[in-house]
This record gives sequence, structure tokens and C-alpha cells, in this order.
Amino acid sequence: MHVRKPVSRRSLLAQTGAAWVGLTFTWLLEGCTQPEGKRLNFYNWDTYIGDTTLADFKKATGVDVHMSLFANNDELFAKLRGGNQGFDVIVPSNDFVERMAQVGMLLPLDHSKIPNFANIEPDFRDVPFDRGRRYSMPYTWLVLGIGFRKSVFPGFVPDSWKYVFDSDKYKGRIGLFSESADTFRLVYKYLGFPMNSTDPRYLRAATDLLIRQKPNILLFHDDDGQSLLEAGDIDIVVEYNGDVAQVMMEDPDLNFVVPREGSELTSDCLCIPTGAPNPDLAHEFINFLLDAHVGAGITNTIRYPTPNMAAARLMDDAYRNNPVIFPPKAILARCEYAHYLGDAFAHATEDAMTEVRAA
Repeated sequence: MHVRKPVSRRSLLAQTGAAWVGLTFTWLLEGCTQPEGKRLNFYNWDTYIGDTTLADFKKATGVDVHMSLFANNDELFAKLRGGNQGFDVIVPSNDFVERMAQVGMLLPLDHSKIPNFANIEPDFRDVPFDRGRRYSMPYTWLVLGIGFRKSVFPGFVPDSWKYVFDSDKYKGRIGLFSESADTFRLVYKYLGFPMNSTDPRYLRAATDLLIRQKPNILLFHDDDGQSLLEAGDIDIVVEYNGDVAQVMMEDPDLNFVVPREGSELTSDCLCIPTGAPNPDLAHEFINFLLDAHVGAGITNTIRYPTPNMAAARLMDDAYRNNPVIFPPKAILARCEYAHYLGDAFAHATEDAMTEVRAA
């Protein structure tokens, strides 16, 4: 779904690094097992962990964590589809949690081994893609919206999908997502269609709209819209709030808005794949990541919205009160998670996007 790009930490470390470098976790040592010689294999997005998180887990448990990286959910799914190659904990997004659970690729979680689940915000404890959190624990969440350069929109906020999907006002300065399913779901939101629909009439209407808009679009980006915006290559772009929040720390002329029509929520989750070599240790690692102090260390590094309310309380006001990282609840009420709608829908949206880009 979305490729994690390296996080620019120049201003982040200048603002907060010194306060966190010295964090120690000796308070975690009591009650932790010390499985000598064991290693936990963690399959994660790039730059999606705290600077010292893995070292702190080894300090607390004696267990080395080997972290491998994947670029997108399709790569994660393909890697595990033929059988688990030794991974203990993985980080799929919400629709892939649903997809993998349906075909038996995830182990049910034992909540008694994850007491730090109590740190999670109530809104994230029971979600439509995994009722009762049977297979997943929330790691981060994001919402798609519009990143823009304020100087191009003086005294005005482009708070509608119209400005990227249905307007020539910013011709040649617009960036859209290359990921087909996400893009079509957002067009559905703009057109007033159900976001999680497989109705071919909706797909046709959305395709026709994007074909009409194509002459005004500069590019379809691979989830690096925030970098293109920061570089000045584009003025308005579809991107995740957490990504734009990162570059806003370095360029005060940038901003972000969730359009009034609503948008798509994403949650990256911690799961144990079927066939995990060390399921008990995997539970212990997930519980560690959900600890308040550990979660704050992760959040302090990646600066994405956290569902861990105990971790959020340890963050500074600049993070907790940032309306880009945490959009108003009235806006989020018009947003929803994407569901896995089957391979046929995925292929249909890919074909439709090919038609748009070839137009």
C-alpha cells in the first residue's frame, strides 16, 4: 500500500534527541525471560522503529532482533504466501490483516500475554477489519489527505478532493498516488460513492473522471509526495498525514488537510504469522512495543500518529496538539478503513489505473 521513505531527522534530533538518547529500560528486566541464543525475526517497513528499540529489547530479554524490510504489503504477502520463512512478527496494514486472516496466514493472539494492550486508545481496540483484535495489535495509524504549499493558497485551504481530482486550477502542479486501490477509493469519496464497493459502475465513473483530470496531473508518485512537495516539484499532493507532518518540521510553508468529503484510514498492525518459530517470544515482543515508554521512543523517532494513549501522554505538546498528526474527530468521523475486497477488485483497479495513465 505505502512505501516507507527514510525519515529526515535533522530538525527532529535537534529538537528532541538529547532528551531521549539516554533512556534506559532496566525497569523492564524484572520478570522477563532470558532465552539464551534465541533470535526473533521481525519483518517491518523501512525506518519504522525507534532508534534504540531493538537494542532495548535485547537489554531487557537477552534476545537479538533481526529486522528485515519490505517495501509494500504486496511484497509482504507474497513473501509469506508460500509459507513462513522464519518470521515471528510482521507489520501488515489493515486490509492485509483482513486478507491474511481470511486465508489462515495469521495466528490468533493470546491477549493474556499482551497486557500492554490496555495502553491502546479505546477507538483502536475493536476495529472493523479485525473484530476484537483477534489477529492484530495496532502499531500506528494514518489518514490520507492533501499536502499543499501555503504560499500557493494564500488565505485558503484546499479542503476538497475537487482540487486534485476535478480542477484545472493547479494544472501541472498536482501529484496523485500511483497506488490504484487507494486512489480509486478516494475518488469514490469525492463522488459520494461507498468507499468499499466493488460496483463496476462506480469504478467506470471514477476512471472517466481521472482520465478527464489527467492533463492537469504532473505525476503519480510512489508514496514520496512529501519529498516532492518539500522540493517544490509540486504544490498540491495526495499523501499521508504522518509523511507531510515530517517535512512540515523543516518547511513552515507546507500544510495538510483531510478533505471535507472524508478519506481513507490506514493502520499498520503487529501480527504473528502462521508458522512463527517463536510465538511466545513474539507475544513478548509485541507487548514490549506497546509499552508506554517504548511506544513513546518509537513515536518520537517516526512522528506518526500513535494509537498508544499511554505513549502519547509522554510526548510533547507540539506532537499531541498537532492537528495534522491528530486531525479533528469531526473530520475523522467521515473517514473509514479500507477492506480487502478480493483479488478481482484489486485487478480491476490496477487495470483502470493503467487506462488512466495511458490516456
